Amino acid sequence: MARYGSHVFTTYPFISLLLTFRLIATDVTDVPKFGELINNVTASVGREATLACVVDDLATYKVAWLRVDTQTILTIASHVITKNHRIGVTHSDHRTWYLHVRDVRESDRGWYMCQINTDPMKSQIGYLEVVVPPDILDYPTSTDMVVREGTNVTLRCAATGSPQPTVTWRREGGESIPMGAGQEASVEGAVFNITRVNRLHMGAYLCIATNGVPPTVSKRIMLIVHFPPMIWIQNQLVGAHEGQQMTLECHSEAYPKSINYWTRDKGEIIAQGGKYEPVLLDNAYKVHMKLTIRVVAPSDFGSYKCVSKNSLGDTDGSIKLYRIPSPSTSPKSVIVTTQSSSSIDQDKSTNKLQKDSDDPGLYKQQTNEIMDIADPEKVTRGRGDATDLKLREKLWENSRSPPLVPVPSFSCQIFIVFAVIIVWSNIQARFLV
Repeated sequence: MARYGSHVFTTYPFISLLLTFRLIATDVTDVPKFGELINNVTASVGREATLACVVDDLATYKVAWLRVDTQTILTIASHVITKNHRIGVTHSDHRTWYLHVRDVRESDRGWYMCQINTDPMKSQIGYLEVVVPPDILDYPTSTDMVVREGTNVTLRCAATGSPQPTVTWRREGGESIPMGAGQEASVEGAVFNITRVNRLHMGAYLCIATNGVPPTVSKRIMLIVHFPPMIWIQNQLVGAHEGQQMTLECHSEAYPKSINYWTRDKGEIIAQGGKYEPVLLDNAYKVHMKLTIRVVAPSDFGSYKCVSKNSLGDTDGSIKLYRIPSPSTSPKSVIVTTQSSSSIDQDKSTNKLQKDSDDPGLYKQQTNEIMDIADPEKVTRGRGDATDLKLREKLWENSRSPPLVPVPSFSCQIFIVFAVIIVWSNIQARFLV
């Protein structure tokens, strides 16, 4: 006869039903047996789990399902005994008996027994494994953090689930994580320690929890690193031609974000508009500063400063713009021919005489001339011109010589001499008186 344990009869008000179950089984001569072992079942929380018990030659015997750890009768034949509404029982041709556990909970994990009311009792057990997808707890897990550069940082990620999840840290954008002397794509463990954090650690991190039960979960934690401004200048001395367009550049790093601007030698701020065009290109904590001078003028040469300020400090960098001489042709040897001093003195009269000449088309003012000795034809022509110039100078000298004056007669000469003597005598007499 079947035996279910004395505490079952004292606990549940189904004694009469069980007695009937035992009396019916007394007159049966064929003994049933289990056709298969009960397969262990794994189910996720919230899903339905089904355990199957196969019995051959059941005849008038009955099959019952029990919870082993609590010795609780769940079902007998097609009847559900427990008050748990999530439990159900079905069968297939009275051979395969199914125990259904709907909306599975973690508390449903454990051993379940399929029992036949033979004498002695026959039973076999199967295990229900309940798995729980990973979950990240809000309270013990770190939230967004703001730290000063150079301090030590600890990030925590508290995850639950069954089986126990593994925790992996990654950067949101997939970048490597600076770790000591190297770089790591990811860091394993629920606790992530960073020694002497710097600006390269700044960014969003993902705490990823997984245990093989979908779905995998993650939490985003933002790490913000504060540091004062720093400026880097690639070229501190820049040359430019007058009239060309020139761009000066500075690179600034700071967080919280900095105020950036350009100044001249005396500290005046360069504003947008006019000949200047300042441009700022932001990328996280980095700023690329550009100052374009559309047309460089002489007043633009000198020193320029790029300035960066935030709540933690300020700094500046200096760039000097110097003048580059405008490009010119390569120097060549030259021959210089000049007029004689007498010719220069005669320029005005020469011009006048040439204007009054019979042929106005021959008017040509004499000037200095520079000839390139690299051109033999010019040199030959220049020498001929020089010879002509000397000949013309001689002709002009002869033409400007004074006209001939008639010589006075001898008597006139005597008269002049006596007149001079008389005048001189009168002058002496007056001084003696």
